[in-house]
Amino acid sequence: MAGLNSKERMAIPFVHMPLNPGEKRIHNFDEVPIGYTAEQAMQEARRCIQCKKPGCIGGCPVGINIPAFLELIEEGKFAEAAKKIRETNFLPAACGRVCPQDKQCQAVCVVGKKGDAVGIGNLERFAADWERTHGTFTAPVIPAPTGKRVAVIGSGPAGLTAAYELRMRGHEVVVFEAFHRGGGVMVYGIPRFRLPLEIIDEDIKMLENMGVQFVYDMIIGNVLSLDDLLVNEKFDALFIGTGAGLPKMLGIPGENSNGVYSANEYLTRIYLMQASHFPRYTTPIEQGKRVGVIGAGNTAMDTLRTAKRLGSEVTCYYRRTRDEAPARTEEVEHAEQEFLNWKWLHNPVEIIADANNNVKAIKCEKMKLSDPDSSGRRKPVGTGEFVTDEIDTIVFSLGCDVNPIIPATDKEIRINKWGIVMVDKDTNMTTKEKVFAGGDVVTGGSTVILAMGQAKTAALNMHKYLMGEIKWDISKISTDPNASGIVWEGKNK
Repeated sequence: MAGLNSKERMAIPFVHMPLNPGEKRIHNFDEVPIGYTAEQAMQEARRCIQCKKPGCIGGCPVGINIPAFLELIEEGKFAEAAKKIRETNFLPAACGRVCPQDKQCQAVCVVGKKGDAVGIGNLERFAADWERTHGTFTAPVIPAPTGKRVAVIGSGPAGLTAAYELRMRGHEVVVFEAFHRGGGVMVYGIPRFRLPLEIIDEDIKMLENMGVQFVYDMIIGNVLSLDDLLVNEKFDALFIGTGAGLPKMLGIPGENSNGVYSANEYLTRIYLMQASHFPRYTTPIEQGKRVGVIGAGNTAMDTLRTAKRLGSEVTCYYRRTRDEAPARTEEVEHAEQEFLNWKWLHNPVEIIADANNNVKAIKCEKMKLSDPDSSGRRKPVGTGEFVTDEIDTIVFSLGCDVNPIIPATDKEIRINKWGIVMVDKDTNMTTKEKVFAGGDVVTGGSTVILAMGQAKTAALNMHKYLMGEIKWDISKISTDPNASGIVWEGKNK
């Protein structure tokens, strides 16, 4: 910190992370950002003015002490910076790559009010990568066993975080995963050019070394019920972190044509089942020369960019403009560098198939935006003008609803009309005693870091319950089927 005042720090230009060039990366699945050098990281960290009341900490769903780890990077103490992040974030390498920092911690950065916010996400990734490549990680010390046995259902970001937090409090932890490998959405929903598999595998290996047991190919709610786990398997508490994996569609004519996918199915086949390497792997995926992707969120960007890498001409259809696209700013920019086509203000109304029910075209209505409503939101309004494009493959990327298997097989679990599991917003208790829930299953489809924040809250209260510090109380869980799930308020509690 010595030698530079706030004005001088704010005058330092933003250090952009180097990228592999677009014309090369569309032919492979290598990671797109190359990463900071040590010098670049230290230079970017110098831009932090070390606010007396840092809003960035409150802007992080898991409450990372951001100024502290940035100061350590500035001083060249990279291992210490990674250790500081890990005090509150179990998955720093993943979060540094996929979290929407532009809408969370960086959105409230004081430096960003007059220019570019400090690159908090890039620096988190740098510290985590330094720790991994230089072998500076030290295994956490596990406290004495509590004698309590906890089951975690799902091994996505919520499940892995819950497992870590519970194990760090001395509980025996068993993770049940429906697929044949762990990682959840970080494996099957996020492409390798954004999040390499080895990062996820190392985090899972760390949990195994801590004594966490993983049981794969196990669908809870199908093979075993919650009561089986509580009564027959004698678990003292359960955490549901099964996420949101039920795809949403538009309900337009032609959706059942051959060549129509949900983004969930499309990305799962390619990354979890290696469909892009058929016939070497046995799960094929049919993709035509012209692919249309409906939606403009992060998953849509992943789908667009994946389809391009598999050799197709790719077009994005979105009923609003680029400014309203919900994807991370960085993801939209990276996608734009990869020679895609964009049909903003285009709302699909019909998928047209040939005589064999194979997709051959998509019909869209051109839209315009209304005046802002009371919330400032501008709604898309039809113009009555329609266009038809020739398309061979269509992928819907409109978000996902909550995985329905557990609520459908255990009626003690209260859900709202959208299938979201209702919990006490302070403790994450469900309406079934001994069962907690967190992540997308209680928020609806969201982000990795928000799921982790939910899991941390749930794990803390599971521990308190198991230790007799709090009693089971569902009095504050809404009985209104129209009530929403937990909504993050933009500040860490």
